This record gives sequence, C-alpha cells and structure tokens, in this order.
Amino acid sequence: MITLSPAPQLQIFLPEPEAATGKAVVILPGGGYHKLSMDHEGTAWAEWFTQMGIAVAVVAYSLPGGNRSLPLSDTFEAMRYMRVNAKTLNINPDEIGIMGFSAGGHLASVVATQAPEDIRPNFQILFYPVISMIPMLTHKASHDNFLGVNPSPALERHFSSESQVDSLTPPAIILLSGDDYNVKPENSLVYFAALRAKGISASLHIYPSGGHGWGFNSSFPWKKEMLTELAAWLAR
Repeated sequence: MITLSPAPQLQIFLPEPEAATGKAVVILPGGGYHKLSMDHEGTAWAEWFTQMGIAVAVVAYSLPGGNRSLPLSDTFEAMRYMRVNAKTLNINPDEIGIMGFSAGGHLASVVATQAPEDIRPNFQILFYPVISMIPMLTHKASHDNFLGVNPSPALERHFSSESQVDSLTPPAIILLSGDDYNVKPENSLVYFAALRAKGISASLHIYPSGGHGWGFNSSFPWKKEMLTELAAWLAR
C-alpha cells in the first residue's frame, strides 16, 4: 500500500517483468460517493490484468463529504504518481488508462475530460458509469454526495461529462447492462454520442441483463463475454 500526500492510498499490482506490456490501469471503485467497493470493483481485477501484462493501481480516493475537490485531487495525484514513477514501475507513461465503476465511473470521466493535459489518462474504461449531473439523467445519491443537495445548474453542467468532451479526451470503452435500474443506461448513451461527435474512438457494450454493480463478480451472467471483449479492446 502506498499513501500519497495529502490523502490517496494506492494498492499497486505489477505483472512479472518479462510479461509486462507497459500498459497500466488506475482503478476507481464505485459506491455512490459515500463508500468504496474496493473488492469486486477494485482489487479483484488485479490478477486478471497482471496476467495480461498490465499493471494496476487501485485508488482509495477520499469521499467528498461536502468537498468535491477531495476525490478529484486524490485521483489527479494517483495519475501523477503513475506517470512520474513510470520507469520504476516498468510502465509506459503514455499507456496509462483510468477505469471506474458507477460513481467511480463519473470520477474517471471527469478526469478523462477535465484533468490537466499532463495527467490525463491515455484511455478510459467505464463500467455502468454515472456520467451526467443533470437531474433527469443523474444518479441522485451520487449527485447529492458529490455536488450537494442544491447545486446551481451551471455546476451540474460543469460536472456532466457529456458536456465536457474535447479533443484531448482519450478513447473509451463503456460496459453496462440494459436492465440497470440504478444508474440509467442513458448516461452511457449520451457520453458515447458526445465522444463520437468529437471524433473520439469509443466502444459501447450493453449486456441484456445483470443490473448494476457487478464488477468482477462471477454472478454477472455475461462475465466471460465482457472480459473477452475488454481484453480485445485493450489489445487494440
């Protein structure tokens, strides 16, 4: 476990040196910005990635608690740490992606669209993400925990990632279930459309069942297909 200043803790898992591809993934677990699902949306992924030669850093980012800058600054520091220490970690500083689940997917998308250029990820992997803070689309608990109960419409727009895609936004793969009644699938659809509109490479995978929050759980009925498709995308 590595604790950075001021707050984030990173659990870093490295592949065997001879198997390393140079790629790395920074993982942001979900939890509605009120808890962190560190196992099935975090450390449970480490072996799968490292067996493919991909390094992993699971971030225990700070919960907002009324201060949305906390999870953002923690994630910025995690990205910065991976880039600065790329040689030591045996990774390519230009092949560091970000991966987030649910509210962690929102955080990942904000970093992918708004972080300073030197710490923007090179690719993004989003699982059933909260994307929008607009009331008609958002997940209310994530919205309220991140922005507060009565944010201004301007603040909601600013942290709605479908409105923030630009030429620096990295390629994305988005994976979710069509029967997710917790976070509306329309979050993923509007982000996919925004990426396409800006000419950013994007892949969208909607599974017919599974609901919300499956992560690496074996109970997800489409886990084999999901992992095969994710591995193929990463290889490309």
